[in-house]
Amino acid sequence: MMTKLSFDGDWRATVTDDPLHITPRFAGDSVRVMNYADVKERERFVANTFGSQHWLWDTPDVFRFAPDSRKLVGAELQMPYVSAAAETSARLPVLPSVRPGGLSADEIRDFRHETCTVLCRAPGDAMLICLRDLDVLDEPLEACIGIAPDVALLVQHGSVVGWNLTDPVRYLSTGFADPDPAPPSDATRRLLTECLDLITTPVVDDLVDGEPAALARLRAADEALRNQQDDRHRADVLLDLIATMVEDYGNG
Repeated sequence: MMTKLSFDGDWRATVTDDPLHITPRFAGDSVRVMNYADVKERERFVANTFGSQHWLWDTPDVFRFAPDSRKLVGAELQMPYVSAAAETSARLPVLPSVRPGGLSADEIRDFRHETCTVLCRAPGDAMLICLRDLDVLDEPLEACIGIAPDVALLVQHGSVVGWNLTDPVRYLSTGFADPDPAPPSDATRRLLTECLDLITTPVVDDLVDGEPAALARLRAADEALRNQQDDRHRADVLLDLIATMVEDYGNG
């Protein structure tokens, strides 16, 4: 059974039996598993914990631990903007069964954990799988440690090499708000897939190049989200996700 995990910088943690009971918040480009409700609470949270954190324009994956217990108390994971080709995603190994578990830091010190570089998407975006690099696909994964509901760390050779989020549309949320507890609509599920297409390669490259078909897709997604009558909270999250793309390229 996997008991020790290695992160970047030769930093280590022990797997415990205490996963976080925090509902994840998925902003479309990152997953936040933290309980703070505003900026002041976030500042206090960071000041009173240790681990990996953002610095200015540096945005590594964040894992924060309580100094008294050394237990994991929050995480924020960045989604890659490079979407793996369909044939690459087809190479994904069978994921091990998720073992719910928390983390206990082996020592009290800060570290830096690099973000993943490759996004693999299951059909219908029922799951997002983010990997350190494509070399991860060359060998089986050893474990999936479920650190929070539907959020798991992927482990290979004892190292954390990625993470996944199951049913991401359910957890769409921006800022400090909790996700809508109501089930997502079918329209929102379809539009999540369209928006993820628009912000990842290869479609995002077509937008930058001014390809008419890509620009038409962007404008259509923006219009559909603005006109969506139900599931407004999630629709607004997706509008925020593509807002910069619409501003930069929507009139192209």
